[in-house]
Amino acid sequence: MHLESFLAQAFIYLLAAVVSVPVAKRLGMGSVLGYLIAGALIGPFAMGFIGKEGQDVMHFAEFGVVMMLFLVGLELQPKLLWRLRGPVLGMGGAQVLGTGAVIALAGWAMQYPGKQAIAAGLILAMSSTAIALQSLAEKGLMKTNAGQSSFAILLFQDLAVIPLLAVLPLLSSHAAKPEAEHAHGHGFAENLPGWQQALLTFGAVALIVGGGRYLIRPIFRYIAKTQLREMFTATALLLVVGTALLMQAVGLSAALGTFLAGVVLAESEFRHELESDLEPFKGLLLGIFFIAVGASIDFALVASQPGEIALWIAGMVLLKGIVLFLVARFSGLCLPESLLMACALSQGGEFCFVLFSVAQSGGALPGALANKLTAVVALSMAVTPILLLIYEKLLHPRLQKRENEREADAIPETDNPVLIAGYGRFGHIVGRLLAVNGIESTVLDLDSEQVDFLRRMGMKLFYGDASRLDLLHSAGAAKAKLFILAIDDEEKSLKIIETVKHQFPHLTILARASGRLHAYEMVRRGAHYIYRETLGSSLDLGTEALRLLGIPAHEAHHAAKKFRDFDEGNIRCMAEVWFEHKDGDEYVNAARDQIAEMEKLFAVDAEVRERPTDEAWDTESLRREALGEEDSAPNS
Repeated sequence: MHLESFLAQAFIYLLAAVVSVPVAKRLGMGSVLGYLIAGALIGPFAMGFIGKEGQDVMHFAEFGVVMMLFLVGLELQPKLLWRLRGPVLGMGGAQVLGTGAVIALAGWAMQYPGKQAIAAGLILAMSSTAIALQSLAEKGLMKTNAGQSSFAILLFQDLAVIPLLAVLPLLSSHAAKPEAEHAHGHGFAENLPGWQQALLTFGAVALIVGGGRYLIRPIFRYIAKTQLREMFTATALLLVVGTALLMQAVGLSAALGTFLAGVVLAESEFRHELESDLEPFKGLLLGIFFIAVGASIDFALVASQPGEIALWIAGMVLLKGIVLFLVARFSGLCLPESLLMACALSQGGEFCFVLFSVAQSGGALPGALANKLTAVVALSMAVTPILLLIYEKLLHPRLQKRENEREADAIPETDNPVLIAGYGRFGHIVGRLLAVNGIESTVLDLDSEQVDFLRRMGMKLFYGDASRLDLLHSAGAAKAKLFILAIDDEEKSLKIIETVKHQFPHLTILARASGRLHAYEMVRRGAHYIYRETLGSSLDLGTEALRLLGIPAHEAHHAAKKFRDFDEGNIRCMAEVWFEHKDGDEYVNAARDQIAEMEKLFAVDAEVRERPTDEAWDTESLRREALGEEDSAPNS
């Protein structure tokens, strides 16, 4: 390809991405669907800006999947990967075999020959690693049980591609030589005897593991000493490309090889730098891959048989979704997580294109059927972001609401002096601190999974909504002394304060506020003590920063205490200004005055510290500070 043509192609791809993806993101559809739409628009069946060369671009962009697996491997330390061996083999094996069998039966029922039905079933069992992982990562769901299980299944599918490449030619009605493929290419090893291939495979894997542990790290240390960032990036790319070439040379999956290299380097000191250097390449290549997939959809074929294609897409997604849902449920995932996994993995995968090519050239599938299934797989990729959107906007809220309708626990009568509402990352620290000091508390939490999980750890808490008056009575609010409000739902927390103030006026309310404006609302409703959830940790960090910059520890702690006292002391008067003027200039001016007053106060402190006297440490000033008395003017 000439430079001018290359630049023109690059301009078209980048322009399509820049226009479509932000629009798709603003509409809540995710970047993957944006890329697919962009590809469909500039493809040969719409505007025609790109032609058949899009297939070559897609093969090149598949390297983005390889790079993504390397980065995923960097996130998985060997111990974590070992813990996933059960889901990988169990859930992955059940999904591939189950989906393959169900789709094969459907094909056989549609009067397709048995071998063709089996070949189609096994190929369509594959899901898209790129779309599923990218979509889950964008929504922050990779760390959930559904995200981890999805990854385990995708990893098994990648493993399964290797034997599938060997099985597909056996399903042919006539002998034919399969074409070389891109991600699972056969290299010089394919003509070797079996035992030599096995030995070569073992040697390649051992080279990756041993090289990653004993060779790559010293090389990266050497490169890092040059302090040339571009050389470090080039070395990282060299590692990924070299690993991919080695795997393809011995007939293994390049994606699997780079994943293994990533796992080996997951515990190295260069892990984060590798991630930051390779992340832009991965994102760009995956974006190009999705655009190429969108451009490859044969809309002429779809337009000639729209009903049949739509029915096939719906059937494939439905059958895969059912199998995935059953696998997830039998593996112990809850209902929302099972549905999420079914939505995320129900599309066809990028390796389907490779396998269709092999199956067609090997005679396992006729050309017309392979072309139709290719269109089905490409369009099913566009369906996935829509399914995830439906799950996020419709299914999950309803399931969450249904979850919240769980009947509250029966609470035995107690005389505990403290009642805690909310036992998440904030409330459970308060509860544990009270417990280790021998103070019993009654705890309510509305997250059923959190309640069940903490109970397994031996903690005593009850499922229930603290905004319900009857539940507050059952929890002993009438006899308690303190009410600690630690939930993260701003609206509900304000409602609870109103209820407690009205029904249990004797209770002292200590409330968690998400921010300053939330604190103003709590002041208005009469909470006695308000704690902004990030203030304490921010001041701790600031104190440590002052200390590391050379300020004595006692002065750093004194400054933090003074900052806290001043800031919290002004919350109530600033709340009055806020509710009176809201976003008006009066509130801005009042805030500016508060900032100026604080700076003046600290400037006086700094002046006192610089005087060559020991006034800051006389016992009288410490006594006044401990008693909360105002400082008198320093002696001059």
